[in-house]
Amino acid sequence: MPVISRFLGIAISILYDDHDPPHFHATYGGLRISVQIRDGTVRGRFPRRAQALVLEWLEMHRDALLEDWELARAGEPLKPIAPLE
Repeated sequence: MPVISRFLGIAISILYDDHDPPHFHATYGGLRISVQIRDGTVRGRFPRRAQALVLEWLEMHRDALLEDWELARAGEPLKPIAPLE
């Protein structure tokens, strides 16, 4: 699973050949969520604060995430995305 960003113990990944709708995966302390890029719908469970940080990061990088999604679908290398600071 290619990691495109890491911050505050959270790793963000987009899988190659994954299913629609466009989404990314986040892991934190052994927990995993899937987040839809366009609307922020979350599947899975994270601590409330960690999930809020992921959604804040999503709002800042939605366009870059959609670009990486398209790269993954084309089998191209993904671009790193800046962490939440």
